[in-house]
Amino acid sequence: MTDYRIALVPGDNIGPEVTAEARKVMEAAAGRFGLALDFTVYPWGAQHYLDTGAVMPEDGPDTLRAYDAIYLGAMGDPARVPDRVLSWGFTQKVRKALRQFVNERPVKLWPGVRSVLANPGEIDMVIVRENAEGEYTNIGGPLYVEQEEELAIQTAVYTRKGIERVVRYAFELARTRRRHVTSISKANALPFGMVLWDKVFAEVAARYPDVQTRRLNIDAAAMFLVQRPAEIDVLVSANMFGDILSDEAAALAGGIGLAPGGNINADRSAPSMFEPIHGSAPDIVGKELANPVAAILAAAMLLRFVGSAPDGGERARNAVRAGDAIEETVALLLRERRAATPDLGGTAKTREVGDAVCALVGGADPHPSPLLKGEGVAVGARQ
Repeated sequence: MTDYRIALVPGDNIGPEVTAEARKVMEAAAGRFGLALDFTVYPWGAQHYLDTGAVMPEDGPDTLRAYDAIYLGAMGDPARVPDRVLSWGFTQKVRKALRQFVNERPVKLWPGVRSVLANPGEIDMVIVRENAEGEYTNIGGPLYVEQEEELAIQTAVYTRKGIERVVRYAFELARTRRRHVTSISKANALPFGMVLWDKVFAEVAARYPDVQTRRLNIDAAAMFLVQRPAEIDVLVSANMFGDILSDEAAALAGGIGLAPGGNINADRSAPSMFEPIHGSAPDIVGKELANPVAAILAAAMLLRFVGSAPDGGERARNAVRAGDAIEETVALLLRERRAATPDLGGTAKTREVGDAVCALVGGADPHPSPLLKGEGVAVGARQ
C-alpha cells in the first residue's frame, strides 16, 4: 500500500545527479519510519524539448495534479535551449496551473559552514516570495524587432488577492518561528503595484498583533541582508524581489548548494513542488562535484509538507518524522564535516554525500544523530 505518490522530474545536467541522491535519502528515511513512497519519473526538460518541441506534454500539469507532491531536480541547458523556453515551458506553467502561489525558501547558516561574512551571527530565516504575479506573468511583448526603434514591454501585475494570500502565509509561518515579518517594497518609485502591496501588508498585519513587522525598500533590504541578516525571521516580498533576495541570502549562508525551496499550494487543492534552488550547472555535469545537500533538504521539506496535512493521521506524523530526521542528519554531517563537497572545502563526491546521509537516516551508521536515537528535537522542527 502506497502512502504518498511523488512525481519526480530530474531535469537537465546535474539535475538527475542530485535528484538521485535526494530520492535514495527519501527512501531510506521512509523505510526507517514505515512509509511507502511511490515515485514516477517524468523525463521532461531540454532533451524532451529538442525531441518533441515541448518541454513537457500539453497535459503535463494535469498529469502532475494526480500526485501528492512533485520533486524537481534542475532545468537548464543554455547551450542548446534558451532558459526562457524551459522556465515558461515547465516551471512557470506548473506554478500557475497548480496554484503554487507561495515560493518558500528557508535560509540557514548551519554550524560547520563558513559564511562569506566575517561576523554573520545566527542566520535562520525564511523568504516567502509571491510566486504567481509581479513581473512573472508573461504580459507584454516586443515591437519593431531587430529595428532601430526596437522596444519591449514587460508588465507587472499585482492583485489584492495575490498579495493578501502570500502575506497571510508569511504571518502564519512567523507564528511558528520568532514572530517577526519583514516586508519588501519600493513604493517610492513604483507608485501603483508597490503602494497596493504596502496597503495590503498593513491590513493583514493588523490581524496579527502578536507578530512584529518591519518594512524595507528593496535597495535597503539588499544592504540589510548583508549587514544584519541575523535579525530577519520571515521575509515576504513580490515575485522578482524575492527571487533576487533569496539567492543573495543563500550566498551569505554557504551558497546555493545548500538552499532548498518549495513552490507551495497553501490550500492543498493541488500538489506542491519542491526543488533545490540552484541551476543545472552544465559545466560540472558527470564529474560528481555537485553538492546534493540542497536537493536533500528539499526532500525533507517535501516530506514535512505532505505530513503537515491536517487530517493525515499516523502516516502524516511519520512523514514529518522522516523529514525532520533528514534535516537533522544533514545538520550533523555539516557540523562534523563528515562528507563535504568541493564547494564547502571538502573532497566528497556527490554520491558519497548521499550515501552518508542514507547511512545515518537508515540506521547503518554506528554514530547516528541525536534525533535518530530518540534524543532532542529535530533542527527543522517548528517551534
